[in-house]
Amino acid sequence: MELKMRLCVALLSLSVCLLLGAHVRAQEEAEDMEMDVEDAIDDLQEEEVEEEEPTAPTPPPVPTVTYKAPEPMGEHYFAESFDKGTLQGWVLSEAKKEGIDEEIAKYDGKWEVEEMTNTKLPGDKGLVLKSRAKHHAISGLLLRPFTFDTKPLIIQYEVNFQTGIDCGGAYVKLLSQTPDLDLAEFVDKTPYTIMFGPDKCGEDYKLHFIFRHKNPKTGEFEEKHAKKPEADLRTYYTDKKTHLYTLVLNPDNSFEMLVDQTLVNSGNLLNDVTPPVNPPAEIEDPDDHKPEDWDERPKIQDPDAVKPEDWDEDAPAKIPDEEAVKADGWLDDEPEYISDPDALKPEDWDEDMDGEWEAPQIPNPVCETAPGCGPWERPVIDNPNYKGKWKPPMIDNPNYQGVWKPRKIPNPDFFEDLHPFRMTPFSAVGLELWSMSSDIFFDNFFITSDRSVAERWAADGWGLKKAAEGAAEPGLVTQMITAAEERPWLWIVYVLTVALPLVLIIVFCCTGKKSSAPAAAAEYKKTDEPQPDVKDEAEEEEAKEEEPEEKKSEEEEDSTGEAEEAAESDHRDDSTSHEKSEDDVLRRSPRNRKARKD
Repeated sequence: MELKMRLCVALLSLSVCLLLGAHVRAQEEAEDMEMDVEDAIDDLQEEEVEEEEPTAPTPPPVPTVTYKAPEPMGEHYFAESFDKGTLQGWVLSEAKKEGIDEEIAKYDGKWEVEEMTNTKLPGDKGLVLKSRAKHHAISGLLLRPFTFDTKPLIIQYEVNFQTGIDCGGAYVKLLSQTPDLDLAEFVDKTPYTIMFGPDKCGEDYKLHFIFRHKNPKTGEFEEKHAKKPEADLRTYYTDKKTHLYTLVLNPDNSFEMLVDQTLVNSGNLLNDVTPPVNPPAEIEDPDDHKPEDWDERPKIQDPDAVKPEDWDEDAPAKIPDEEAVKADGWLDDEPEYISDPDALKPEDWDEDMDGEWEAPQIPNPVCETAPGCGPWERPVIDNPNYKGKWKPPMIDNPNYQGVWKPRKIPNPDFFEDLHPFRMTPFSAVGLELWSMSSDIFFDNFFITSDRSVAERWAADGWGLKKAAEGAAEPGLVTQMITAAEERPWLWIVYVLTVALPLVLIIVFCCTGKKSSAPAAAAEYKKTDEPQPDVKDEAEEEEAKEEEPEEKKSEEEEDSTGEAEEAAESDHRDDSTSHEKSEDDVLRRSPRNRKARKD
């Protein structure tokens, strides 16, 4: 019974897995179809600019969460929620990108402040990148420059890829404080201190954290890239939900990268960036060269080895099989292929240009019923005497010196910076992007040195979005019904998933004969006194078939007497153990018991 219950549980689990698998597959197909439709719509809108504006989308259902614009509480350097509905405080770049064609060099991508297309939180506005395949650049000054001293840096903002993301970024740049910083001339080469945020192209999902480190000896800047996160980032780019990106830098050089307040990457500026902040103390001598007599061979051929006299290098690898016999009926005089008798020379065949025409070859129909046609040849087999070309065996090289490496010398460019956290101060935040996707939604930029203040801002902003999106999501049953309406084949999966476990439960758990033998055996106590053997159900049925009904009462008396004898057997000699075994054997068969009684 326990085995049946386990089997039922396993089958139920399998059914649930099938159901969830079908549901997930339907959701993925729906997302892919939606992406394709949206891309097609965007293409049509670009080609037919003069057409009338599309019909306004159906208004979303009334959300259960009421929006309230977040207000910064505590010390901060920058806070922007865009709920005023304007770009006040932001500067659009008027520059051109260098090194590319004039037609695409301009930063003419459009920005708008508006609500999300399918907002679940009316009243919540953000900065939206509106153009595809355009360069975009916009920036805003901080309330005061941020200086890296004894306080941490926390920067966070929200991103929603409303139409998905094919190839493009949504990262921010913290622009370095320099005397010639002009936000209207913000370009890709404008000096920045930190670049942070999501980026994706193809199937490469990234979350950048790059900082520019100043070489204390040369004064030059070099980009340092944090190690790649081990977490799977795909969902953040494909689920079309608003996600909160947070970077925390601490004065002890540690850093944390969080998405939706969940840690996805962490490390130390000294150990977990590429290339490393500090160069090696020693480098290989560029003027050192390997000596001509340096031997790097760990193994060499044995110079004392001699080829055996019986080694035949000329023996072929394959030889004819002398035991093979030609099959009866082999047609030696018939070719395997013949010219097609039905083939006709094309009318436009020019023998001067095309050569003499020949009919195409076809398999000889006579050979179809024969074991073979043409001259018979013995098949070849591996030559047992084949040894190949002789080579001396390999031995350890007595002159082996190892792999040569140039000697080490002190690095003339070596320096040691134990505080890479002390970066160049920055005074502005900017977005300098190029994307093949439009309608990328940005919101609630916040820069502070107090983590609790940042968490409070996140709760008042992103927290409301998360609650509203969660309240607007349909339940599992509703999602399953909707998916089945679009894909009727899912109904079959649902029916099988529900019906199969019910049928199996009835078959395995509610049918079959009950055995009373285990129950009877359970009534005996664990004692040292011998107990009568419990008969198996099969033995009971066999006994019932062989014995007439009128002899059952005699068997019961016999079994009672035998039980008493077994109880007294503890006081007998060891010599009586044989008799006891014999009694047990006789007791197992009704015929034997009857014979013994007689």
